[in-house]
Amino acid sequence: MIDIVKRRYLYFGISLLVIIPGMLALAVWGLPLAIDFKGGSLLDISFDSGTVPPPAQVTTLYAENGFRDSIVQTSGQDGMIIRSTDMTDAQRNQLVTLMEAQFNSTITVNRFESVGPSVGQEVAKRAAGAVGLAALGILLYITLAFRGVSNAYRFGVAAIIAMLHDVLVVLGVEAILAHFLHWEVDSLFLTALLTVIGFSVHDTIVVFDRIRENLYIYRKLPYETVVNHSIVQTLVRSINTQLTVMLTLFALALFGGITIRHFVVILLVGVFSGTYSSIFNASPILVVWENKEWKTWFRRKPAV
Repeated sequence: MIDIVKRRYLYFGISLLVIIPGMLALAVWGLPLAIDFKGGSLLDISFDSGTVPPPAQVTTLYAENGFRDSIVQTSGQDGMIIRSTDMTDAQRNQLVTLMEAQFNSTITVNRFESVGPSVGQEVAKRAAGAVGLAALGILLYITLAFRGVSNAYRFGVAAIIAMLHDVLVVLGVEAILAHFLHWEVDSLFLTALLTVIGFSVHDTIVVFDRIRENLYIYRKLPYETVVNHSIVQTLVRSINTQLTVMLTLFALALFGGITIRHFVVILLVGVFSGTYSSIFNASPILVVWENKEWKTWFRRKPAV
């Protein structure tokens, strides 16, 4: 049988190798905010030909002219609304001229104005508060659901630690990608992060539930053996389920277009991290806690 729990400190070390560079990148480079958070310019246009080009082509044209991470939305049959970083009247006129030439249509500018952030700091703070409240709810729910098992609260704490692992991985990877690919944090990133949190806890609870069942069935076996047996029992299910999601996201990242690529890549990273933490981090944390391995400087308890 695969002994995952035996090599738990190797897997904890792999997590740190991913998280620490990301946290350093976050501290040094930070997270550049998109117009959703800091505002910018809004351009409302109509194509006189009646044919609206694909939003991805407009996004690419904006990026080629120095306006990265613009948000393009179609409006009606022939209209388009484009949000971008602040631009001058001259830059607007240049972009309109380029779009007319590239898309072979005369363009009418219906509106051009500066706009405030659609997702303000207050919304971001409330999202952080919601995550904290959700963590408390998860702790209380798991403690209640696992009340028949001794030290039920440990399952809740381990699930939250695994969730924080996934949040740190996503934030770190975002900081690195934002620096090298010039991505910016927008409302879709916030949506992706909250989705990753949901995925992470969902997969972890599946493994925990099997541990709870096996603790009743294999009462005479050591705790470490029961936990490892439970992980192995759910391993194929966890990998198959998450692999299906990841293959779909991978296809979307390749062929879904530039407008959703950032969102999909962050989801892909988060789902992969969630799968890893639910198998290699969450349940082994229970074993570390059960053995009180901090008293032996995090060395494995000798087999009896």
